[in-house]
Amino acid sequence: MSPSRGPQPLEGIRVADFSRVLAGPLCTMQLADFGAEVIKIESPAGDDTRAWVPPVDADGTGTYFSSVNRNKKSVIADLKTPEGLSYARNLIAECDVVVENFRPGVMAKFGLDYPSLQPSQPGLVYCSISGFGPGAGAAMPGYDLLVQALGGLMSITGSPESEPSKVGVALVDVLTGQNALAGILMALRVRDATGVGQEVTVNLLSSALAALVNQGTATLATGVSPQRLGNAHPSISPYETFRTAEGTLALAVGNDRQFADLLRVLGLHDLLSDTRFTTNELRVAHREELRPLLETALVCETAKHWQKKLLAVGVPAGKVNSVGEALSLAESLGLQPHTVITDAATGRESQQLTNPIRLSGAAPEYLNPPPRLGEHQDAPFSPRHPSQPSPTPAKGS
Repeated sequence: MSPSRGPQPLEGIRVADFSRVLAGPLCTMQLADFGAEVIKIESPAGDDTRAWVPPVDADGTGTYFSSVNRNKKSVIADLKTPEGLSYARNLIAECDVVVENFRPGVMAKFGLDYPSLQPSQPGLVYCSISGFGPGAGAAMPGYDLLVQALGGLMSITGSPESEPSKVGVALVDVLTGQNALAGILMALRVRDATGVGQEVTVNLLSSALAALVNQGTATLATGVSPQRLGNAHPSISPYETFRTAEGTLALAVGNDRQFADLLRVLGLHDLLSDTRFTTNELRVAHREELRPLLETALVCETAKHWQKKLLAVGVPAGKVNSVGEALSLAESLGLQPHTVITDAATGRESQQLTNPIRLSGAAPEYLNPPPRLGEHQDAPFSPRHPSQPSPTPAKGS
């Protein structure tokens, strides 16, 4: 962990985190990494992901829960009871930000939605995360797999011969969490300038569609939906993976100079003047003829060999790494991809991926492992600055 170089950007910001599973908790964890005090409000059963095991950390905590809940405090509030609801209201009253991902309408039922809270807390920033928005899709279940299917992402993932495939992680949840983070920070910027907070709404389907970028725009422009190309690119060639003597190699050749250098390294000098491949547009048109010619040369050496040779002449190329190999690569590049958080009181340790955001004047801090359920029930609050005295909320459960 790099030492912080100044005051944390979000120091003094208190967050009531009612979110569960992935998108919301990822967002609030990143707020916590940069100094926000995040209080995770859980039902008596706890966040669903507490039970999603194996695998587990060294201390028995499920790695799914652990991956998005460091630096937080956990309290229990059963919103179905008067005591739990009162506890939640008292807590929100002392917070700058609320994050929730219940089904649309649930927080309104408890009187904890933005329209109910805003009159008494005009500076409140309130972020709601849903699967398909608060309108006609409000009742639809917001599971990442479902959104990858309905949102078109699965239709362009996988090989032409295979069935549609999901991405290997809950990518739409991750993207939605990042969008929520950006929205909250923008709303806090406005709040700091005007004193007025606002509601931030994000949903998984919109996040998935926005993430289609060039593929989505091409569909709008042409009226034709793209098809699965495996690891190939619809507009660039060669931009895909190839077999080698050992391992799989990714080639990302983005211009004619790189293509010429690729041919020279592979010893395919006769293709330099082949009119089928002289421009990227022609290479895309003749990709099925180009691929076997390249692979015939590539299978003579290993992926690591070609990676070294091609990178040396500026051709983007890399072995397809395992997750473990990818972490080792980042470590070798000095990127500090992971850290260990140790609880000072108990010695409990948690392996954590680090926050990818770096600021010149501050660094993310990894102070506390993911909390035990209700661990901070009796003392969830840290001292506030003089204008925001520390409350003493009623115990909720």
